[in-house]
Amino acid sequence: MGHFPVFALADDLSGAAETAAVLMSPERPARITLSGPPYVAMPPVLVADLDTRHHAGAAVLVREALAWAGDRHVLIKIDSLLRGDIATTVQACLSTPAHSAPAPVVLASALPQAGRTVVNGVPLIHGVPLRETRTRSTTRPTTGPTTGPGVVPATVAEALGGVPSAGVRLAAVRAGRAALMEALAEVAASGRVAVCDAETDADLDMIVAAALAGDPAPRLIGAGGLAAALGRALNTAPAPAPLGPPPPPAGGSSAGAPSSSPDGGPSAGVPVTGPAPPQAAGSAPDALLVVVGTAEPAAAEQARLLVAYGAEPVTLDAADLDTADPGTAGEPVVGRVRRALAGGVAVLTVRGPAPPALTAILGRIVREALGATRADLVLTGGETARRVLDALDVRELIPVGQVHHGAVHSRTPDGRSVVTRPGSFGGRDSLLRIAAHLRPGRFRTTGVPATSGTTFDERPT
Repeated sequence: MGHFPVFALADDLSGAAETAAVLMSPERPARITLSGPPYVAMPPVLVADLDTRHHAGAAVLVREALAWAGDRHVLIKIDSLLRGDIATTVQACLSTPAHSAPAPVVLASALPQAGRTVVNGVPLIHGVPLRETRTRSTTRPTTGPTTGPGVVPATVAEALGGVPSAGVRLAAVRAGRAALMEALAEVAASGRVAVCDAETDADLDMIVAAALAGDPAPRLIGAGGLAAALGRALNTAPAPAPLGPPPPPAGGSSAGAPSSSPDGGPSAGVPVTGPAPPQAAGSAPDALLVVVGTAEPAAAEQARLLVAYGAEPVTLDAADLDTADPGTAGEPVVGRVRRALAGGVAVLTVRGPAPPALTAILGRIVREALGATRADLVLTGGETARRVLDALDVRELIPVGQVHHGAVHSRTPDGRSVVTRPGSFGGRDSLLRIAAHLRPGRFRTTGVPATSGTTFDERPT
């Protein structure tokens, strides 16, 4: 099995966890960092959540992070629904320091396992153009710009705005590795991004194989499907010689000992290698808090099923937050969450359209409700997960495995379990299956109709 080291960047936390889970292997343990550079002491797989999905400054953060990639394989995780500022992220990948040769940039945003494909450059959801679906929780304006973070693009090229790109259609992807290598090389030589069609995992496997064969250091940009294809490719490759820490970027700090935090330990931005810390005997958290940071009907149905199996419900009415002081919004809910957690398992949901500050409010509610209580967490939606963990001052996660596609079980450095999942993933029984995994003595899924993509793949820590 391959030991090739990987440096991946993600624009939200659930995507970072999904990426880590498919890239890691017994020979390639992974860490997820919630901090920016420096990245000095790198594990075999390091995934950095840059938290840029809904925030400005993606280009600067991506460029700064890429300067620490060294000789590692590089993957940039983007949303399969093309949310976020895709254009500036991709432009940052095209940009290289003046003294460096430009790296080929290959983009494939398909996620076949979720029915998300790209044909003739058009993103499709189960065969329907993305722009004609309601899958994305954003409304395309009838007037104004046709590109940008809040607009549903008709094509992948449209999502790139003015970034130079060239389409690589299915016929080229399926023409064989040599022909695809030639097509990718031609695009790279012209300084453009190769935007690849893909309908199947086999298509993504071919794209990765051709990209790696054509250049030792391509910049791969895509969703979880491309990340999984890279993981499969590395697992079948012969192992290279081990790499040391990457050299610092020009003008950066020296790559000697990791920088230290005020208490003398490694800084929050410097993940360390080694096995995941075991949970101390007798210290496993009793409480389990599920936070559903969206009012989407599918998520509400998942929460209702979990409540039907014994979880204590707590509902936050989003309408009450519109007129509340942002510093105190959600306070009445804190006591209700504490009382619900006394029963062992609580599920916090949102009712009504979410205000802009919702995820920050959820983070504060969780922090104040938990206090000194050690609780395991299930967090749906990348921004919700990030704001909650920020509020709890969690700066690193150690991925363990997947409960089902996209639902990644990780541990905090102090041994608590955290399951993250994109808000749009999972069937009706998703939350129940996650709860049953974390609390097998309390929840049973026998008799619940199975949904697709719910196999469990736990890796030893």
